[in-house]
Order: sequence, then C-alpha cells, then structure tokens
Amino acid sequence: MKIAMGVEYDGSAYYGFQFQENLPTVQQALESALSRVANHSIRVICAGRTDTGVHAVEQVIHFESNAQRSTRAWLLGANTNLPRDISIRWVCEMPSDFHARFSAISRSYYYLIYNNEVRSALLRNKAYWYCRPLNTEFMQKAAHYLFGTHDFTSFRSSGCQAKKTVRTITDLSVFRKNEFVICHIQSDGFLHHMVRNIVGTLLPVGEGLQPAEGVKEILDGCDRRKAGVMVPAHGLYLNKINYPEHFCFGKRRDFFLTCFEKA
Repeated sequence: MKIAMGVEYDGSAYYGFQFQENLPTVQQALESALSRVANHSIRVICAGRTDTGVHAVEQVIHFESNAQRSTRAWLLGANTNLPRDISIRWVCEMPSDFHARFSAISRSYYYLIYNNEVRSALLRNKAYWYCRPLNTEFMQKAAHYLFGTHDFTSFRSSGCQAKKTVRTITDLSVFRKNEFVICHIQSDGFLHHMVRNIVGTLLPVGEGLQPAEGVKEILDGCDRRKAGVMVPAHGLYLNKINYPEHFCFGKRRDFFLTCFEKA
C-alpha cells in the first residue's frame, strides 16, 4: 500500500527535512513516528527537501507499508507520536505510480517579512524582520521581469548542484497585509536558495534604492554576485505541491491565503 500525507511543520528546531546523522531533522521525526504506527521500519520520500529553519504549510510525503491501517489510524497515530512542531494534516491512499517528488508539476513558497521599525520577539523564528519601509508596488514591478521561463543562474546558491538552471515561474506576487509583506512564488522547480535570493534582490527595489528594471539586468547577467543578499531561512514556507488532477487528495487548504488574503 502506498500512502501520501500532507505535513505541516515549524522548521526552527530542525536541520532541514533530509535525514542527517546525529542531528534532528523532520524526516527522522516522521520516520520514527510512522514506524511506531506501522510496527515496522518506514522510509519516507518528500516532494521537496527544505533547508535548516525553513517551515512547511504543506510538505507532501509518501511511503509504502503492508500494515493494515485506516487513513484515520495513520493520521491520529502519527500525530500522537510526533513532536508538537510537526503535524500530519491529511492522509490519502495512492496508486502505485504516485511519487511525492517526481509526480509533482509545480511547487509554491511564501516568504514572510515583518516590516516594522521595531522587531517582534514572538515572530523571531517565523518572519524576517525588515525595519525600513518597503513599497510593494515597486517590488511587484520588479518581480514581473522574473515571470516565465528563464535561466536563473543569478539566483542559485554557490553550492547548487543542479545541472540545468532554466526554470519557469508561473506566479510571483508581492503584497502587503498590515505590517507584513508577503511574497508568493510558484514554479515548475527551484534552484537551491532561489526563492531567498530572489526576495533578497527585491528588497532594495522596495526601499527605492534600485530601479525595478535592474532586476532584469541581474537575471540576464547570469551572475550570482550581481543579485541581492540572501534573506534568512526562517521567513520561508513551503506552501503547496501541485500534481496532475488524477492524483486527488481531496480538500487542501492554503494557510497563507486564509491568514493574509489579499485586500
């Protein structure tokens, strides 16, 4: 039996999703909890490996098990055995050809910025504090140059191992909700640190320090040194993994659209 799950987590206490020897990771916590429910060893596959400190509204995982459990038993049993900062939101039995990573057709992230001159103690691990005023109209104008299919070499990390650097961005929106500036980006794939480098490049535009047109020059230049400073991990949220329609998970929520719906 192949099972898919939607997983929400606060990444603050973890060294990313992927298993690392002698370090706490989301994968390690999930496999430990699920193995208890199945009464045998479980290995999970995720849709996208998040870095240290990055959160997830809906990571998608899959695993195989011969244990006879209802979807409700998997849900309640896993959550009983998981730490409080990881939660299974839904469970679905899947066909044998489903793969959490390779069946995905696109992924989306949110980056959350707390734009206030005074830092927040409560948001220290949940949003990036940016004390100088940001103009989201300037940022959106700059973001427009990144829509579509491009070589995103300028926004990859120095350690990125991807052989191909061309990606297609289908949405990149920047909007304000009170003291929060929210960046949403959806693409058929992401290079390592691509989202955080894009946001770091949009910030000087939002301050009025650089023209929006400069982002196009950075994109066309294919030179990481020309792009902005990478923003911290704790403002980044893996939001949603999109799949072909025949892989139906039922009702799925968008936490950020609920909490920060555009005016």
